[in-house]
Amino acid sequence: MSRRAGISARMLRHYDAVGLVSPTGRTDGGYRDYSPADIRRLFHVEALRSLGLSLRDLRRALDEPDATPADLVGDLIASTQERIARDEELLRRLRHVHDGGPTEWTEVLRIVALMRGLESDDASRRQRSALAAGDDTTTPGRLLAETVLGEADPHVAGALRWALQRSAEGALHVLGPALDSPEAQTRRRAVTAIAELDGDEAATLLTGALDHPDPAVRGPAALALGARGDARAVPVLVGLVVAGVHDVEAAETLGRLARERGTVDRIADLLADELGRRGTESDARLRLVQSLAEIPGSAADRALQALTGDPDRRVALTAAAIRETRAARHAGGVSGPARPPGRR
Repeated sequence: MSRRAGISARMLRHYDAVGLVSPTGRTDGGYRDYSPADIRRLFHVEALRSLGLSLRDLRRALDEPDATPADLVGDLIASTQERIARDEELLRRLRHVHDGGPTEWTEVLRIVALMRGLESDDASRRQRSALAAGDDTTTPGRLLAETVLGEADPHVAGALRWALQRSAEGALHVLGPALDSPEAQTRRRAVTAIAELDGDEAATLLTGALDHPDPAVRGPAALALGARGDARAVPVLVGLVVAGVHDVEAAETLGRLARERGTVDRIADLLADELGRRGTESDARLRLVQSLAEIPGSAADRALQALTGDPDRRVALTAAAIRETRAARHAGGVSGPARPPGRR
């Protein structure tokens, strides 16, 4: 029977001992004598074992009439998913340890202690662990990046981003793909972390994010690129002013770009074009005219002059006030943006 079934004699004896597949009879010499029905049951057992069923579940499947295949297979799927999750968590931990390049077991224990600290339920402990990680430049960047993507506490997240700036090795390999996460919070945490990292690779990711469908990704990317003097951020920055999202910061960034990058006429024209669009709501038009205060040059002056006759009284008065301030500053030989009323 062992040779024909391809099952060891030891396993056959074990099946008999636990009552899973017991032979119908015995020979005069004491050997187990398997009937055709016993053979069929044995092959059923082996087939179900290949799916990962335990001996207990095998007995239920074969002997209990209320044990339906769907129930048993469903239980098996659930247990398999749990095992995969445990294995993936173990794999994640092993990779973080490996990324740390340990040469001594004390280094392995240090990384394990860091992981436990970052996974604590206590926010203050997580923050302390993040700050300690920032003081150690050998901390795996991937570990910090994965942690910051799941961190909801703003203080802990800030400490993690600070640590990432000091231990960024491998971090962008985690943060970059997270920009396309199905979870909105994950996308926003990713772009916020990338915006605080230096280097060409981070800048490349931010540039690609300017076309992202999520405005909560586009905006921070544009602000970060604008702060670095990248004029490609200009259209998105103008869009932030229109939307009223970080509009003051966006306007100030546009002003710096206009003075530093020679894009002054382009920026003034974009702001004027938005003001001339039909359907632009009143509050958005007011923000746009306020933004012109940050833009030097004749193009902005012409746009402000035209707006002093705007039918929206708030827009007209704001444009006139900005022109007066600009004229006074120019007459006094003072350079710099003219702050409109209400603009801090």
